[in-house]
Amino acid sequence: MTSSRPLILLSNDDGVAAKGIRTLHAALAAIADVVVVAPLSEQSAKSHALTLAHPLRHRLVDGFHAIDGTPADCIYVALYREQFLPRRPDLVVSGINHGYNLGVDVYYSGTVAAAREGALRGIPAIAFSSGPQGSFEAAGVVARGIVERFLGAALPAGRPPLLNVNFPAHRAEYLGVRTTRIGRRRYDESIVLRHDPRGNEYFWLGGPNAYHEREDGTDTTAVDDGYVSITPLSLEPTAGEHAELAELLTNEGA
Repeated sequence: MTSSRPLILLSNDDGVAAKGIRTLHAALAAIADVVVVAPLSEQSAKSHALTLAHPLRHRLVDGFHAIDGTPADCIYVALYREQFLPRRPDLVVSGINHGYNLGVDVYYSGTVAAAREGALRGIPAIAFSSGPQGSFEAAGVVARGIVERFLGAALPAGRPPLLNVNFPAHRAEYLGVRTTRIGRRRYDESIVLRHDPRGNEYFWLGGPNAYHEREDGTDTTAVDDGYVSITPLSLEPTAGEHAELAELLTNEGA
């Protein structure tokens, strides 16, 4: 018998055993049928990578589907391998990520990429992330409300919406929810050089700290102030402001 409840495909980049996805699954199961297809192990910062050079393997972990690949792999497999979903999902949800996905993080984030893969396949999608030491339980309650309102909303024509939601750190309660734009977030850019026991060099990429300036209307400022941020992301990669430059380069006489 086909369920009359909405169907949600849920994934993440922290892995199928992560607390964030378990909490979100429990919250969303109250309002929808939820199928989890998530990475077997952590896949943070894998962005939108698809695994093409080796086969993917599937296993069940506590009744959830686990794929030994990237977050985007998980959505791709779920949508095109019949055993995973009883029908086409109404919504793809990713998270709750263990850490923010603010500003330029959306380009690197596997959490956002899982949602984006759904949107690219024509399915509305939402990515959820929580700042350090945030309450997953509190975030789950708010996420459920956001998803419930989303499922009841009349969606605009055109490409399916892709939303990026961030919950403030160090909070069990939030001041509210704000619609935002992407802020400008910067990290300590560094490479840590070390040597293995045989004297060979190896590297750790990236610094631990992130910085941003206060800008009204941005996701970074909203979470700093204790608000949940909802940022609509675009699937249109063409930069119209650079069309004139591209046209100039097509001129063979230039």
